[in-house]
Amino acid sequence: MQNPQPTSAEKTMARYMTGEVDQNLVPMRVDRISLEPALDDNNGQGLTLHTTHGNLGAIWHEAQGSARAVVLASGAGGGFNGPGRVFYTQFAEDLRQIGISALRVDYRHPADLVPSGIDVLGGIDFLKSKGYGPAVVVGHSFGGAVVIAAGAASPHCCGVVSLAGQTQGAYRAGMVSPRPLLIVHGERDTRLPVLCAIQIHSWAAHPKQIVIYPNAEHSLLEHRDELELLLKEWIPETFQKAITEQANQI
Repeated sequence: MQNPQPTSAEKTMARYMTGEVDQNLVPMRVDRISLEPALDDNNGQGLTLHTTHGNLGAIWHEAQGSARAVVLASGAGGGFNGPGRVFYTQFAEDLRQIGISALRVDYRHPADLVPSGIDVLGGIDFLKSKGYGPAVVVGHSFGGAVVIAAGAASPHCCGVVSLAGQTQGAYRAGMVSPRPLLIVHGERDTRLPVLCAIQIHSWAAHPKQIVIYPNAEHSLLEHRDELELLLKEWIPETFQKAITEQANQI
């Protein structure tokens, strides 16, 4: 299938990616941080990131002494909780327990690709400012396209995960390379058909991996245990590969 023509929003993100930007599209920089209660589930530390693009809500799960961190982005409705509005809540804590910090970000303008991509870049900037190495970014549904765009744009990203991701805005999947891209989808997804995953995989360059769960719908929760296991293997392996590659360049 021929690659689709980019929308006006995607062209704007493209100008951002290539440095042809106006003052409103410069990379988000975190100037200061306010601590907030994590009201949604009482897991993690609520944060407000005061940035050059406005205030960005986040929940921070810090693994003390870790140099590895993940940014988790939800679907078009925003929020902090990801697939089924529940998955990230426990998954972020699971990552923390294996020595990987996690930042769950909310969107300033849900369902708008360009500012949402910049929000994820702001999350990456927060991690970088705290001394973390390149991040893995994970997004669900609309967020799958968001993290593909942000991951392609950021030199401080070492891997991208699209969970039941949409194709709109995801055609830059090939620009994620040489960082790895993991594409996960449910075969019974009626909101975004599994063909979306197949299309994104076709746009992507190696290294890439596609996993399709036969009985899963859009939330992927029918295969929650398998998904958690997959991510808790893939993410540490991705960090280790990035560390090895960096060491080989020295």
